[in-house]
Amino acid sequence: MAGNDEGNLTRSFDGLRVLDFSTTIAGPHCTRMLADTGAEVIKIEPAEGETMRTRPPVRNNCSTAFGQLNVGKRSLVLDLKSPEGVEAVRRLIATADVLVENFRPGVMRRLRLDYASVHHINPKLIFCSISGYGQTGPSAELPAYAPVIHAASGYEMAHVAHQPGRSRPDYCGIYHADVLTGVYAFGAISAALYQRSASGKGQHIDVSMMESMLTLTLNEVQAAQFDVKPPQRPMFGPIETTDGYVMVAIASEKTFQNLMQVIGRPEWVSDPRFARYSDRRDNWASLMDGVEAWSRAIGTQACLAALNEYGVPSSAYRTVREALADPQLAHRGGLAEVEDGGGTFRVLNLPFRMSGAKVAAARRMSTLGEHTLSYLKEIGLSEEQIADFVGQRPKTAQG
Repeated sequence: MAGNDEGNLTRSFDGLRVLDFSTTIAGPHCTRMLADTGAEVIKIEPAEGETMRTRPPVRNNCSTAFGQLNVGKRSLVLDLKSPEGVEAVRRLIATADVLVENFRPGVMRRLRLDYASVHHINPKLIFCSISGYGQTGPSAELPAYAPVIHAASGYEMAHVAHQPGRSRPDYCGIYHADVLTGVYAFGAISAALYQRSASGKGQHIDVSMMESMLTLTLNEVQAAQFDVKPPQRPMFGPIETTDGYVMVAIASEKTFQNLMQVIGRPEWVSDPRFARYSDRRDNWASLMDGVEAWSRAIGTQACLAALNEYGVPSSAYRTVREALADPQLAHRGGLAEVEDGGGTFRVLNLPFRMSGAKVAAARRMSTLGEHTLSYLKEIGLSEEQIADFVGQRPKTAQG
């Protein structure tokens, strides 16, 4: 696939029109994936723009964090609190294939833009709602952001349980719930589009951040239902070297046996403390102490070289800056250069390649409200109506 001429490839979702009402991370991540795979994504924002436009890094009033999530989308400014704005949306819905929103449940209903209110306008519409706990139920209308969902789902306490001697949860700065839920929404939309190709009918998709996060706790979900003896020490963790740390994953019998060769302890393969998987779980601390007795005498690169020679899965602990410089990422075209009003920056391409379709980020960010006039004309507004509607020409240099 690396040798494919992507310039000659189509995109999977060419011709698909998506109305994007989402903000912050989960919904925009989903619709960015749709844009990268060819959909025409129309991002609908208020005149001041959505909140992520102010998140650093910001250059000349242009946020690259916002760019990472929204590159490739068209920008339409509408006031959803006005009857004219709602009417414009309803006209656009008649032309759309997909609508994505991640407001708190009830907001779209109050705007008369929920699925029940609009599906008759376009029976083929796939309407995707992303929320913290789902659209209905006792928790549905609770406010939710990713860190709250991390706590509510049990994810944070499951993580702490793997940290010896720890009981206080960690601070949260990486929003797993948002990204994961956005990916599930993308998958659900893709499934609904396939179903529509046979049925001709759209549907409402209800994606829950809470349930998305629970899928990350596979072992913990099962252990919560049965009495399972926890290991004496986390099964995966760092081993220390003279100049850093290395992650080693002992995930199979062959891996264990090869690691024992690397550290010069081949007799431990038959040692009663470690011979079986259950034995190793009970004596994990002793096993890892033996591994670290070897690793602490050598540098990180020497450690990795020895582990790689025997096929033991391992990696140095790297910063994101170091990971972005990995030649493997360059080989796969993992980063794309994007231009906005502040200059250029790099964004991640999607982590998959397709032999028969182009999957890539757009090269330029739309400016706020850049496509407002063209879409208002498309839905049939006259020049006079447009002037009344927007008050003035939308600003197109805010980034």
